Formats: sequence, structure tokens, C-alpha cells
Amino acid sequence: MKQSKPVVEDYLKCIYAHTEWQSDAITPSALASRLGLAPSTVTEMVKKLAAAGLVTHVRYGAITLTEAGVSAAVAVVRRHRLVETWLVREMGYSWDAVHDEAEVLEHAISDRLLASIDERLGFPDRDPHGDPIPAADGSVRREKAVLLADADAGHVGSIVRISDRDPSLLRELEASGIDVGTTVALNGDGLTVGSKRISLAAPARTAIWLSA
Repeated sequence: MKQSKPVVEDYLKCIYAHTEWQSDAITPSALASRLGLAPSTVTEMVKKLAAAGLVTHVRYGAITLTEAGVSAAVAVVRRHRLVETWLVREMGYSWDAVHDEAEVLEHAISDRLLASIDERLGFPDRDPHGDPIPAADGSVRREKAVLLADADAGHVGSIVRISDRDPSLLRELEASGIDVGTTVALNGDGLTVGSKRISLAAPARTAIWLSA
């Protein structure tokens, strides 16, 4: 495959992340949108990934990681999320500012340094946004969770995960006292945190997952 390793890893990570918290497979158009690339560029790359045995795909339809693709994707996801956790805990970054840094470092960090970071952090199994950090052996421990927008009225649970795709939303939620691990109750179009009621716009309701 005549593509750089970082490019391949970015594709595999994006495909993996798309189905991590929901079951609908990603399509070429959705993949192009998430990567910010032209559909034609993505189509050609998917063909190369398929030729390398990393994905299977239906023309204009679903793209699915093969066993080899999952293994490669999990490895880069592990690096990305450990780096994010390290930047927050050890380097003083805020949780809304780590994604872009991790996007760069995930392709450059050595396995030896990654193992040292993992040990220093106490082998965390969640990143700052609640996404599971795969173990060194590739295993992933996921919690059962429900998207806030799909939860029943009155649902009570702890926040399991908050999507990091919108840094401004992360800052707004943090200012409102909402973080991973916070216990909340679904109340109409908002949440109750202790005795405080917080209204949430639609983007927030599709970015927060609660324990099921």
C-alpha cells in the first residue's frame, strides 16, 4: 500500500470509533465527512485498505474492519487515548485541548514510551472523555451505556462518556459541572445534578452517554 502509516491509521481509527458507541456501520460518505476529505479520495483509500485486508466494503455501502483491521485500529486508539490521558494528568492540558495534540503524537510515540506512560498513569482503562483505553493485549472493557437522547425520562445514572468532537461543548459542560462520572437524572430537556437543574441543547444530548 503506497500510503503513509499515519494516513492508514487515521482511517482505521475513524472507522473503529464510528461503531464503538452505536451499531450502524460507517459509509464512504460518512467517513469522508468525519475525515474532512473529498468522497472520491475516501473511495480510493477504502479500495486500498480492502486490498490490504484491513476492511471489507460494499460499493456505496457499509465499510467494516476485518480482524486485522480491528487489531490495527485498536493499537492506534490505545496510543491516542493514553496520550490524551497523559496530557491531562501529567502535562496540565484541559480535556477540550488534548485531541489535536494526541492526533499528532499517536503516530510518533514508541511502544516503549507508551508502556512507560501506561505504567506511570496506573494502567488507566478510560481516557478523560470516558472512552475505553484498550489494554496492551488489545482487549477492551466497555460499560453498558445509553445515549442521553435515547434515555427514558427520569433515567438516573452516571455519565459514562462525553464525545470530544466539539471542544466548545466540552467547555460548556465543564462550566456547568458536568463531567465523566457525574451522577445525573434526566429531567425533560435537561439534567438534574444534585439539586441543580441544567438545560441542554440538542448537541449535548447527542454527545453524552449514561450508565444503563
